Amino acid sequence: MAFDFGSISLILFVLAIIFVVKTINVVPQQNAWVVERFGKYHSTLAPGLNIVLPFIDRVAYKHSLKEIPLDVPSQVCITKDNTQLEVDGILYFQVTDPMRASYGSSNYIAAVSQLAQTTLRSVIGKMELDKTFEERNHINQSIVSSIDESAANWGVKVLRYEIKDLTPPKEILHSMQAQITAEREKRALIAASEGRKQEQINIATGEREASIAKSEGEKQASINRAEGQAKAIVALAEANADAIRKTAAAIREPGGADAVNLKVAEQYVSAFANLAKTNNSIIVPANMSDISGLIASAMQVVKSQQKS
Repeated sequence: MAFDFGSISLILFVLAIIFVVKTINVVPQQNAWVVERFGKYHSTLAPGLNIVLPFIDRVAYKHSLKEIPLDVPSQVCITKDNTQLEVDGILYFQVTDPMRASYGSSNYIAAVSQLAQTTLRSVIGKMELDKTFEERNHINQSIVSSIDESAANWGVKVLRYEIKDLTPPKEILHSMQAQITAEREKRALIAASEGRKQEQINIATGEREASIAKSEGEKQASINRAEGQAKAIVALAEANADAIRKTAAAIREPGGADAVNLKVAEQYVSAFANLAKTNNSIIVPANMSDISGLIASAMQVVKSQQKS
């Protein structure tokens, strides 16, 4: 029997290539491969170049160690006040133990998704409808803490859960919108009334301050007038006193008394003449001797001035 060395060489070359391919495994970054030997878990290959025994070892599972977003299907939940609420969300998790992820559950992704749904129904069932919209963070944290405890057995770490949408029935939604509208109208009316109240307060305050300012002005004007009148009276009194002092000084001088008598006689005669002119009747003094005596004194003063 003739041997074809060329065919044998080709076969050996192919077997060598298969052996090398089966022996050398390059694991990408952020990945982990689980190796089984004779059907039993043997090791976990880290990122980089890894060597395994061909035909004895085999790569049974390949896991990504990146953060995985999982869309949790929408479902209808019943709140504490017996209201239906449609909820959907998204779950973020990461494989932390490739060996447990391979053997802890037949499908850890489906297990995490189902657990998220059941936990969500349980959390929503403990809350009233209004609280579900206000306590989203509480719902998210409750779901993460509940799932993470169970998912640890599957080699999975639940990072966070986010509710995407909360949709109540149309009837409830309409009533909630009506309630919100009424509440906004109420706040608008309260704000308008508070504005009018503040306006009236401002007007009253302005009028009060204006009245106070006006009264203060009138008070200050009265004080100023009184002070002016007092100063005028003082000035007039001082002027009269000065005139009297000067008159007294003039009288004490030689001939001063005679001058005063002459001046008084002139004013007396002038006043009597003016008084007589104001009426058709003739007014005669009761004591004629007073006039004659006054005139005699005046004439005596004139004669004495002429002699001098």
